[in-house]
Amino acid sequence: MNTVIIVLLSLSTVLFIISMFQKDKLSQFETEFEELTMTLLQENHNLKKRIGVLEEELLLEKQLIDAPVLSAKRKASPLVVHEVLKNQVIALHQQGMDLQRIASQSSLPVDTVKHIIKDRQDPAGRMI
Repeated sequence: MNTVIIVLLSLSTVLFIISMFQKDKLSQFETEFEELTMTLLQENHNLKKRIGVLEEELLLEKQLIDAPVLSAKRKASPLVVHEVLKNQVIALHQQGMDLQRIASQSSLPVDTVKHIIKDRQDPAGRMI
């Protein structure tokens, strides 16, 4: 019985020493996984930078293309004015204030002020 215990003990010691010299496959796998993760993160970052550059280029191109169209639309269509602002313009006009002061107080162009006043008058020139 003693010989069996001694043989098992010596066998376990030999196996333990052999396991110390074997490569750790788990640490190798962890290292490869970390490298793969870093590579993917770098590629993702580079793609986001490229997309940002493309978006900026497209935005600049769109602004260059749309700028003449927008300026033509602004000239063609009158400014949309809120009803409260229209009422303020009419009230100031009824108080006898000149168009320049009305335009400066309401932050509207003089042409828009004239248009608002003209729209609120009947054909006889009286305010509606």
